[in-house]
Amino acid sequence: MPCRVQIEKKPGESGLTLVELIVTVAILGILAAAAVPVAQFQVKRQKERELRRDLWAMRDAIDHYKDAADKGAFQTKVDSQNYPPDLETLVNGVDVQGKKVKFLRKIPVDPMTGNTDWGMRSMQDDPSSDSYGGQSVFDVHSKSTGTALDGTKYSDW
Repeated sequence: MPCRVQIEKKPGESGLTLVELIVTVAILGILAAAAVPVAQFQVKRQKERELRRDLWAMRDAIDHYKDAADKGAFQTKVDSQNYPPDLETLVNGVDVQGKKVKFLRKIPVDPMTGNTDWGMRSMQDDPSSDSYGGQSVFDVHSKSTGTALDGTKYSDW
């Protein structure tokens, strides 16, 4: 006669069978796999927000510099058309009647490339050009080659 071992459950005891445990782990795995793309989407969207904010801040600083130069608050190079010579000038500031006026606290880190090396364009550059002539800073853009969620290139922002 075969020996059968029977485990008797006492009233109030409960547990999971191996099948229930496998099904539960499989369901959790499927949910986790579905959550990963959503999390990646959220991270990319947050970086895009940071990029838009940083570009706006630098462009605003460039505009304030030009406005002050146009009003004669300080001297600029003749061929600069009153735009700053570089981004560092916006951070370091210029002397206006004995006071140092700064237009930007710091050069932000490009969230797409992870560094402070931004693409720049001067008034003398061709609008479709991707090279910087170096005369003055009229506009900035990301050097990232990536594509945004809306299908545009970050370098075109």
